[in-house]
Amino acid sequence: MTDTLAHPAAAALSVVPPLGLGTFRLKGDVVQQSVRTALELGYRAIDTAQIYENEADVGSAIAASGVPRQDLFLTTKIWVAHLGADALIPSMQQSLEYLRTDHVDLTLIHWPSRDVPLQDSLRALQRARELGLTRHIGVSNFNTALLQQAIDTVGADQIATHQIELSPYLQNRAVVDFARQHGIHTTSYMTLGYGKLLGEPVLTEIATAHGASPAQVALAWAMQHGIAVIPSSTQRAHLQSNLASRTLRLSADDMARIDALERGDRQVSPEGLAPVWD
Repeated sequence: MTDTLAHPAAAALSVVPPLGLGTFRLKGDVVQQSVRTALELGYRAIDTAQIYENEADVGSAIAASGVPRQDLFLTTKIWVAHLGADALIPSMQQSLEYLRTDHVDLTLIHWPSRDVPLQDSLRALQRARELGLTRHIGVSNFNTALLQQAIDTVGADQIATHQIELSPYLQNRAVVDFARQHGIHTTSYMTLGYGKLLGEPVLTEIATAHGASPAQVALAWAMQHGIAVIPSSTQRAHLQSNLASRTLRLSADDMARIDALERGDRQVSPEGLAPVWD
């Protein structure tokens, strides 16, 4: 990565916890068990989205966990169909009902809309924050041009994080650098590249040297770059292992070797939703 990214001290300060639980593609009893187990193990950040159709299950699992709401950092994302000025707040209120809470900690625009002006969506998000429905707002799956539009609309200091696909195989350097230059924090999803990274020889070698797993190494790499991660799992052992990656410390040589794995291997780019990537 660039010099800016190579120094975690240069990372944008953020309210977003460095590691949380992702719930993409998990529904019903599966997501409930994942959330319950994660909370038992000590996770306190949970990431969901309207389009995942699991907010009610996530809310049920949180309610059953006994973990006080004030101890949690809960994120949801507004789907493109609800980004209109008149639709966003009602959709958020529905999400809060599903999640069994009166507010979330972070609300993101999930994907940029091609039909609704970004300014309208961001101002509606600001209004939702003023109403106490969310503590922080942010964006997801933007390119640098869209990030600039968001900055021009609400100011960089109002954007708590930009959530994007990012892994050693897809480091999104242009977007991450641009965000960091403006003081905007980055959250990574798909940090393990749909599992592709688990067989990567460089990660395996570094993991062996540290008595760790390749997954832990990939997650630690992102966090040492100041990037939050939200891996998902349905297995207790993997959830526990992912959580332990917070204490793994990689050397400068380890980081440089992982940085060199960039290959532009994007896993998520839905037609009709994805912007023109940088």
